Amino acid sequence: MTTTSSAAKFALLSGYGARSDGPIIAQAQYRIDLVSKWSTYIKPGARILELGCGQGDTTLVLAEAVGENGHVDAVDPGALDYGTLPENARPSTHETISSGPFGARISFIHASPLTFLADNPTKRWDAVILSHCLWYFSSPSLITDTLRTLAGHTKAICIAEWSLESGGRAEALPHVLAVLAQGAIVQLAADAGLRVAVDSEARVVPGVDVHDGRWEAGHVLSEAFALEVEEFVGDEREKGVVYALRDAVRANAPSGVKSVRSMDGWVAVFEPLDSGI
Repeated sequence: MTTTSSAAKFALLSGYGARSDGPIIAQAQYRIDLVSKWSTYIKPGARILELGCGQGDTTLVLAEAVGENGHVDAVDPGALDYGTLPENARPSTHETISSGPFGARISFIHASPLTFLADNPTKRWDAVILSHCLWYFSSPSLITDTLRTLAGHTKAICIAEWSLESGGRAEALPHVLAVLAQGAIVQLAADAGLRVAVDSEARVVPGVDVHDGRWEAGHVLSEAFALEVEEFVGDEREKGVVYALRDAVRANAPSGVKSVRSMDGWVAVFEPLDSGI
């Protein structure tokens, strides 16, 4: 399943149009590689919940993996015109996917994760996926609350985020400085009564055309980011830390953000300490 032709197929089905340029295919390949790490849980006939599905890039890969007898509930509270490739995203992306060959295997739900779970108190899934979405939670406590609630709905919570390791690529260091460490995720999961499943942690190296590092470093260096800091960070010491990290991003991207590579991805599966489901 990890072939360029598969990535091109998913790129075409994702609703970005008939384009086959590097970034779109690279994003699809990266999602294929992530999902392949969870093959113990994501297999034919599985029922999967994906929180923070965005435009559905990972959703498509999940839908193929679960087969005709499986299903993916894909939940996201965000606007439908938001996606990992904002210049190509369009409001009809979910509709495009739903009308495609995997549409019958997917239910797109526009809701916050906790609201959706509260509305489905008895529903169970073989696995729950949170792929590169924790960044968008409004607070660490909301992540903990969500993980704690999920523990009552599944035995496997599969998380993918950036690893905070550049894999020896100096040009990925600015991206490392821009995002949440997996160590913090592990601690939040522990606070929610979860532990890392044995042998479930792995690294996934993104292709050169996966431009998340470029986008995120660019945002940190933008004037809009500085305005957000002034508006939302009241404590002067905390503000100083933010600006120091911003300066570090700039210092490590002397050739500009277009030279920034994405860091390695990190995947792990979390399971409830009390696995009585």
